Formats: sequence, C-alpha cells, structure tokens
Amino acid sequence: MIRIRFTAADFARVRFASRPAPLQELNAAFMKMFHRDDELLFGRWRQRMLRSLPVTAEPLGDLAPAARVPAFIDVFSDSLKEGLETVRASHPDWVRSELERVYATTASPAPPWIRGLHRGDADAWQLLRRAQTTAFDTVLRPVWHLVQDLHREEFARHALAVAEHGIAAALTELVPASRVYEDRWEFEAPSERDIELRGRGMVLLPTFHWTAHPVATDLPDRPLYLTYPAGPGLPLPQAGAAGTEEALAGVLGRTRVDILFLLTEEHTTSELARRLGVSNATASAHTAALRGAGLITTVRVGRAVLHQRTALGGLLVQRREGLRPMRRKATGPV
Repeated sequence: MIRIRFTAADFARVRFASRPAPLQELNAAFMKMFHRDDELLFGRWRQRMLRSLPVTAEPLGDLAPAARVPAFIDVFSDSLKEGLETVRASHPDWVRSELERVYATTASPAPPWIRGLHRGDADAWQLLRRAQTTAFDTVLRPVWHLVQDLHREEFARHALAVAEHGIAAALTELVPASRVYEDRWEFEAPSERDIELRGRGMVLLPTFHWTAHPVATDLPDRPLYLTYPAGPGLPLPQAGAAGTEEALAGVLGRTRVDILFLLTEEHTTSELARRLGVSNATASAHTAALRGAGLITTVRVGRAVLHQRTALGGLLVQRREGLRPMRRKATGPV
C-alpha cells in the first residue's frame, strides 16, 4: 500500500505532465519486458524486443540486478537529449549510493562497467548513454508517435475529469480501487510506503508500456512523480494484419475485433448492430467492454450514441486498406 499525504497547498499543486518522458517510458518498457506477466498479450512482443535489442543496449540489464532500478535513471524530461544530460549530471555520491542499494540484495558481483560507473569513469558513463540511446531507438522510436497521441488523449481525459468532478475524483479514476480521504490518497502496491508531500506537489505521468501498480519517485526537494499505467498497455504483437486479427480475436472475441475494424469511422450502436448482424443490446455490451479497456470512446449526440476508435484501439488492429470485417448473422450468443 502506498499512502500519499497532502497539505491543502499540495492539492493545488497536482499537475499532469504535458508531454511523455522518453527515458521514463523506456524504463517502463524494460520493466514490462522483464516481468513475465500477461504472457498471452505481451509474450510475443517481449521475444521480439529481446531478439532485436543490439548488444550496445545490454548494459541496461545490469542496472537492475534484482528488479530494482537506481533512482538516478528515473528522469522526467520530455526531451531525450535533456534526459540523457540529466542522468549524466547526477551527483557522484547519489550514483554510488543508488548502485550500492540495487546490488545490496543480490549475490551476483557487479560487472566491470558498473564498478567503473561507481568510480565515475567517463567511459562507463559513455557506455550508459549509448545503451539508453540505442534502447530507445529500438524499443520506443518506432512507436513514439503513438505514445504522444495516447498521452494527448490521456491529458485531455484527465483535464475533463478534473473540470467535471474535481481533483479527488480524477485521482481515483487514474488508479482503479484507489481511495482519497481528507488528506491522503492510497492505493495497492507491492510494498508499504508513506509519502509526505509537505507542499512539494505531485506530477502525474501516464505510461503506456506498464500495466501493473503505479510507481512513485520521491526525491528530496522535488515534486513527487507518479508514473501510472494508462489503459491496457501499448506493447502488442505486430504481426501481419491477418495474424494480428486472429490473435486479437482469441483474446477479445471476434465480435469486438470486428467492431474495432469498423470504427475507423464513427458508428452508432444500432449501425454496429446492423453491420454485425447482432442485437442492439449485444452491440451495446461489446462497446461498453471496449470503452472500459480504453479502445474506443463514446459520446451522446442528441438521441444517438456515437462510438469511435482510440489511438490505442487503432494500434491493436493495425488496419490495412481493403480489409473489412465480414457481416455475420446472429446465430446465438457472441
């Protein structure tokens, strides 16, 4: 359980990161790569990433010998170049203490380059910079435009939630099953932590490569940064269109995949039902499930309800020209 305690000033200093942070999203992607959960959805992505990572990126694995990451690589700049420079400018005492912390619980000896980083060797720092750069180029740069699109959508959604319901309700919406009391926000996490903001405020940063618990980065004299999973996660198998469609059908169900293909353009519930050959009630149930997963959005216009695919929904189906879901007859439960 993590408990974040606010003063009145802290509630006024909660803000949403205006743009994604390249290095923090890279950290999230690496956590997802090495956590063997959700194998059905992310197993093939993990295998592909691990095969494609160049040798120059391998040192990043040495920084987390027991799944614990040194805090000096948690950088929230929205520029990759500035983020890399911030890492390099970390105080030597802090770098040494963080490396000692992450290696304290493992019996494995630190590799030579980590010992060099501990001493402050320039070659070791250059090796780290090259590892972070090549890892970003391999894992994130091909999908960075999607990360930016998803971040903009999440930013707008959060702003609307704050405007309509207030900051407390918006926070509980970001982290399911979390609770806001008079002066604290708490949610489930692997370890017990009590964090006092004491006027520092908090910055909310969505990540699209991590689907587990939020990660709190609490550094002295800085705002608390809370990296939280937004939606079902971005890293998914990028097979050909037909292979992707069949894989998704096995996870989501054929009708829901067909809805995602149809929603290149807006459709009402009755239009979807007619195209798919199912009842309005069935189409409504499927769109509710897709909306809850962040794959579509729904708005009411007069008496009509319009559905549209989100950027994440578009990434899942990876639509190609000429592909259309087949119209199906209503032969029973779907």
